[in-house]
Amino acid sequence: MASTNSWTLEIESPVAAQRLFRAGVMDWHTLAPKLAPHIVASAHPVEGEGSIGSVRQFNFTSAMPFSFMKERLDFVDADKCESKSTLIEGGGIGTAIETATSHIKVETTASGGSVVKVESTYKLLPGVEVKDEITKAKDSVTNIFKGAEAYLVANPDAYN
Repeated sequence: MASTNSWTLEIESPVAAQRLFRAGVMDWHTLAPKLAPHIVASAHPVEGEGSIGSVRQFNFTSAMPFSFMKERLDFVDADKCESKSTLIEGGGIGTAIETATSHIKVETTASGGSVVKVESTYKLLPGVEVKDEITKAKDSVTNIFKGAEAYLVANPDAYN
């Protein structure tokens, strides 16, 4: 029987928490194809408009080991810069992963920047072993927020 596992990650940023949350979480489906076209071929909302229950799909290039993923927003508090989502299709669901959820919280730091705190919980299918996937997942999440950060630094009026 497969057990539930998790990993955590913290990413520091000079960008204010509200801006980074809006760009790197809530509107990433819009920014990702522009900022990371070598990874994200396209992305779009499938249902809903960013509220609880909304689903969005990311379509990937051959740089990823799977062609797409769909995630459902299970919780969002934009004022507190916090969200929880569940991977519902693609992204290894049904082939390696039984379930996967992410909890993201972007907190303000004393310097006026922010720290992104991520906790990912997953349950592998029986017989599946984790090799370097956790490192790849952490690198991917880091690249998302560093990409959003670079965009926000270069565009100081965006997402204010």
